[in-house]
Amino acid sequence: MRTETETQVRVWCGLAILLGLRLLSLGGYPLMDSTEARYAEISRLMLSLGDWVTPWYDHHIPFWGKPPLSFWTTAASFSLLGVNEFAARLPDFLAALGVGWLVWDWAMRHSKQQALAALALLAGCSLMLIAAGAVMTDMTLAVGTTLAMRGFWLGLHGDATRRQREAWLFFLGLAVGLLAKGPLVLVLAGLPLGLWTLFNRQLGRVWRDLPWIRGSLVVLLLVAPWYVAAEVRTPGFLDYFLMGEHWHRFVTPGWSGDRYGVAHSAPWGSIWVYAWAATLPWSLLLPLAWWRWRKADRAAGVAPLTVPAQDKPLQHYLVLWSLAPAVFFTFAGNILWTYVLPALPSLALLVAAWLSRRPDPRRVNRLLSLGLMLSAVLFAGFVVSLNLPQLEDLHTTKRLVAHYGALNTRHSALVFYPERPYSAAFYSRGQAEKISQASGLLPLMTGPPVFLAVKTGAVATLPVAVHSQLQWLAQHGDYTLFSIGTGVPPVPAPVP
Repeated sequence: MRTETETQVRVWCGLAILLGLRLLSLGGYPLMDSTEARYAEISRLMLSLGDWVTPWYDHHIPFWGKPPLSFWTTAASFSLLGVNEFAARLPDFLAALGVGWLVWDWAMRHSKQQALAALALLAGCSLMLIAAGAVMTDMTLAVGTTLAMRGFWLGLHGDATRRQREAWLFFLGLAVGLLAKGPLVLVLAGLPLGLWTLFNRQLGRVWRDLPWIRGSLVVLLLVAPWYVAAEVRTPGFLDYFLMGEHWHRFVTPGWSGDRYGVAHSAPWGSIWVYAWAATLPWSLLLPLAWWRWRKADRAAGVAPLTVPAQDKPLQHYLVLWSLAPAVFFTFAGNILWTYVLPALPSLALLVAAWLSRRPDPRRVNRLLSLGLMLSAVLFAGFVVSLNLPQLEDLHTTKRLVAHYGALNTRHSALVFYPERPYSAAFYSRGQAEKISQASGLLPLMTGPPVFLAVKTGAVATLPVAVHSQLQWLAQHGDYTLFSIGTGVPPVPAPVP
């Protein structure tokens, strides 16, 4: 029979395989429309323009949707490693490692077994695994919320010699969140810790033990300069960002005021379904394990496990933290499954504490190993599928832009109609153009040769005169590539 140490080694091996696979996959598939390619292109423009204050959605179009912290890190990665998929995704991978370390170090204060369980549970979550290498702002927000929630708790209950440092991490986490996603961090952190404080009548202690005045001043010092500079540089930013992105996006279904895309309308309560999907495979394995263990305990006459009295305050805190995103977004009109991400560290800590009370750690470690390997296999399959010929053009125009580059021997323009995907802007390094109105296509017939990428569903709606002069070259996903113009059409080159 394997010892506890041997089963822990199996969990560590599962973690190493999973994290190694995620790291190696960072450059293994194209940036996806619309989120990944959008944020990567904004970061590329930030580096190209040298403007570290205003994120730009396109030349002369500021991006008011998010603060710049994630764009800063991605642009810095581009400057060091070049403009490519690996560099675009690496900052989010490193941010995920940071969240993992915060969870590991916190759980280590209880036991190594509990820390290992928390880390495995966090790493194996489907959302954590995907977000750890996706160009988004959500992982940076998760760093901020985890810092804030950990700092608050350990600033009150940590080792006496380290409480002051942890308390300052609370305010640092708020600053990170405000620069990563905005005032949302104040809700996601303030809601659970505020409820915990009130329910446990700890208001006086919380006020005395945390440096609220000095900490708030530090947050303002770190955050306010960018918010002021952003409004000065592009007036109107604060109104759109605070009211549009933090009110209408969440309470107005199908909000039509989104300047940068389509609002994601979903039925009320969808966030709970997203939470179940975000925690796969654990949302399947853990209930099954609980049922089997409970059945075995009853057969053996073992009493149900109870939470020690000294651990109940932390358990309540973690429960409130875990529920905060789902409760807050239950009645939101526009949501994504990534909104669950800030709850994953607390869920990992909460479940790890429950697993640590099981009398046989070996059985727990076998469960953790199974979940990690299942996650690794499913993720490997996901990456492989994105590189299959029939899926290479799924939600990306990388191959289309590469095909254009192979054909473009005359420095002809690449024009998209009726919209230009973010991936086209990124992979063409901002050179791809856009025509939104059909009338704007007519001058192409008499001008120099142009490559025209038309959304396949819109081909039939093209003006007859334009349609008659198109030379079909290839189809890539949702777009068909044509040539048009007075010059001699290029000889089709093989698709890269």
